[in-house]
Amino acid sequence: MHEWLHTATPPRIRIERLLDELDRRSALYDATFWSLRERPKSLPAVWLYDERGSLLFEQITRLPEYYLTRSEREILAERADEIAARTAAETLVELGSGTSEKTTLLLDALDAAGTLDRFVPFDVSEEVLRASARAVAARYERVGVHAIVGDFERHLAAVPAGGRRLVAFLGSTIGNLQPDRRAQLLASIAATLEHGDAFLLGIDLVKHRARLEAAYNDSAGVTETFVRNGLAVVNRELHADFDQTLLAFSAFWDPEHDWMDIGFRARSAHVVSVPELDSTVPLAAGERLRLEVSTKFTRAGISRELAGAGLQLDAWWTDRRGDFALLLAGRSSTGACGRSRSRG
Repeated sequence: MHEWLHTATPPRIRIERLLDELDRRSALYDATFWSLRERPKSLPAVWLYDERGSLLFEQITRLPEYYLTRSEREILAERADEIAARTAAETLVELGSGTSEKTTLLLDALDAAGTLDRFVPFDVSEEVLRASARAVAARYERVGVHAIVGDFERHLAAVPAGGRRLVAFLGSTIGNLQPDRRAQLLASIAATLEHGDAFLLGIDLVKHRARLEAAYNDSAGVTETFVRNGLAVVNRELHADFDQTLLAFSAFWDPEHDWMDIGFRARSAHVVSVPELDSTVPLAAGERLRLEVSTKFTRAGISRELAGAGLQLDAWWTDRRGDFALLLAGRSSTGACGRSRSRG
């Protein structure tokens, strides 16, 4: 379904809906049903981001322990002009765009370079997309906005073709995907890119365990509040009875998988009822209930993952402390055929 918003003559904002509320809810319920049968048991991280959860996450990004957002913004501020010059992008596509706040640095640089014609924010939240689309259209008078309400893991083929495109996936959001889903997404991005297109990826880097664990166990307890809110959302939406008092918050570094493992441990054995899924969930004493992983990367590891998907690393930038990286990649001339996929 398509809709034009008349912000100017001719209208410059197009809203394309590939995902309605019923479809989104059905997919989430199905994912939740199966994730509660995994080892360890888990809940999809999307439950974390209701209205209150989104506000709490904004607080997290401003915490002294949480370096990721500041580090990525530092790189964008220093390198946006170079990225604009290297890509000469006519279309900027942002996957998981949210409010597109940091993306303004890229939009400013591409607009100043005189190449940008179109911005394509891609997100599951229509309300957030509408607000960001209007803000971008108001700030950049020459730029059309084609907002896509969809799941970029399922609907990437909807990215409009034509002209030189820069596909941006920022915030190290890719680290929330486990290796098989990362491989599938990167392969889909490679298949979407045409000659002259580029892929800009933000990734958090492997570093000392103490700094990583401090970022997810902040002294103010905001991260714990954020994760517990996700459990409250599950209780509200699925009429479940997860008992917060029986679940201890747990966020720890897993060196085997190079990720932070974020969720809970059961203080004692108990059974949880989830009526909307017609399910019961037994939890043993000490058993984990995962709500999110946050993978950290090395340059060698992500280079292998890109190559396995048919992408080639073209440029690499880090912040001054070396905590975070932005990389620029393009579709490799040889493609992914015959290459193996490997986790960083």
